[in-house]
Amino acid sequence: QVQLVESGGGLVQPGGSLRLSCVASGFIFNHYTMGWYRQAPGKQRDVLATLNSGGTPNYDDSVKGRFTITRDNAKKTVYLQMDSLNADDTAVYYCNAQDLLGPGNYWGKGTLVTVSS
Repeated sequence: QVQLVESGGGLVQPGGSLRLSCVASGFIFNHYTMGWYRQAPGKQRDVLATLNSGGTPNYDDSVKGRFTITRDNAKKTVYLQMDSLNADDTAVYYCNAQDLLGPGNYWGKGTLVTVSS
C-alpha cells in the first residue's frame, strides 16, 4: 500500500523557517521524482520544487533561493526547508511521488503551513 505522510507544518511568524518532511512507503522510493506542491485557499495546486532520482532539483521562481528540497533515500524521506516565509506562503503543502517512466503518481494528504504574526 502506497503512503506519503507529510509532517512539520504549523504556525510560523513572517521571516521564520519551517522544515517539512514526507515519509514514503509502498513503492521503490529511489526510482521516483519527489516533489512538493502547495494549494492556498481558492487557488490551484502549484508545484514548488522537485528532486529527481539523480538528485537534480528544480524550483519554481516563487520559492527559488528561499526553499530547499532534499531527499534521504535510505530513510525514504523527502524534505522541504523553507526560509524567509511570508504570508503568501500560507497554504496546504503536499508531497508528490512520480515515476517519470511509468504510471506511478502518488500524493500525500497535506500539511498546513500558516505564516502570520
